[in-house]
Amino acid sequence: MPPIENVMAVLVAGFFLSVTPGPSMLYVLSHSVGQSRAAGLASAVGLALGGMLLAVATALGLAKLFEEVPSVVIILRYLGSAYLVWLGLNMIRNAHREAQTSFTAQKVAQKPISSIVWQGVVVELLNPKTVLFFALFLPPFVYAGAGPEGVSDVRLQLLVLGVLVPLTAIPSDLMIAILGGAVTRTINQRRRFRERLAWTGGLILIMIAVNLHIGLI
Repeated sequence: MPPIENVMAVLVAGFFLSVTPGPSMLYVLSHSVGQSRAAGLASAVGLALGGMLLAVATALGLAKLFEEVPSVVIILRYLGSAYLVWLGLNMIRNAHREAQTSFTAQKVAQKPISSIVWQGVVVELLNPKTVLFFALFLPPFVYAGAGPEGVSDVRLQLLVLGVLVPLTAIPSDLMIAILGGAVTRTINQRRRFRERLAWTGGLILIMIAVNLHIGLI
């Protein structure tokens, strides 16, 4: 099992990444406002299921890679940490511009609820940015031991941490799906809050990346 401090770090990082308005929020909002609350909930469920499947696939793939090429663990650990810093800096750099952008729903075709769920799964599975995110986000939080037991533990750590990431997005996606337009208006009116949230999230991601190597917390 991953250390509790790593679990908490993934939860915090995932939370700040999920509450920042982005494509997944717009996807859920468009179905909620453009069709119905049930459609918004279905899209949120689809994205979560797709994220979990992708997390499991990525975790198993990385575990196999770590088993065959043990040295790649260290390489991906530093690459992943650099990726976290890049995400944090990008959030800070774009904080003001993103906060001034209005959050609006797009028109969507009316579809059955089951179809929306599957569409959400496919959208998440086929998103190359999400694949890259899991491949670089997870390794810094994993510690690899020697021998078969070490490989098995790495697989378990990757699975646990990987599934946690899409779970952190569920609360914000559900809120968007249920409240729809009301949340949109609030988000658009609270521009200063959105900017501060982006700054806070960016700084926390950078701190998490640094802490992984110097162990202050």
